Amino acid sequence: MTDAPKPLGGNGNGPKSAYFLSHADQEIERRTLAVLVDNEPGVLARVVGLFSGRGYNIDSLTVAEVDSSQHRSRITIVTQGTAHILEQIEAQLLRIVPVAEVIDITNSKTGIERELALVKVAGTGEKRVEALRIAEIFRAHVIDTTNESFIFEVTGASEKLTQFVDLMRPLGLVEVSRTGVLSIKRGKEKG
Repeated sequence: MTDAPKPLGGNGNGPKSAYFLSHADQEIERRTLAVLVDNEPGVLARVVGLFSGRGYNIDSLTVAEVDSSQHRSRITIVTQGTAHILEQIEAQLLRIVPVAEVIDITNSKTGIERELALVKVAGTGEKRVEALRIAEIFRAHVIDTTNESFIFEVTGASEKLTQFVDLMRPLGLVEVSRTGVLSIKRGKEKG
């Protein structure tokens, strides 16, 4: 995970991101936004277009239908920016017609965030034993195994998954697939 967003163009020679225009002296914050939208063609493209058109980066994006009777989907977006930019993002999301609600999960004391990863590790002997030991500590489940490899399923906070992957690298990490962040609020209220 990076400490600050990078300018568009990667090498710094391309156009600058909105993060570096005004308010550059403000602290960069990470936010998780749950966006409830009408489930219709083109909505995801419009939401993503809002970010790319203004130079905002998306760190994680997940989307799925959550209410088929009302044709509603939930888009969970993790992004970074100054407080001013994050306020602009929320306001601009609400202006998109199919967006019903934007919920800032990060600033809620009742917010919960989780992610799922599938992690393939190849190894034999001591490395295999060590991979299993670490998996047990992280409460990862073995969902597939051969004589020379494992596929682990691990869930939790994004930082936990990153730590797990980093520990598996020297043991024979082959491949990682992550869902992106999912979020919800505790309690009886929607969010």
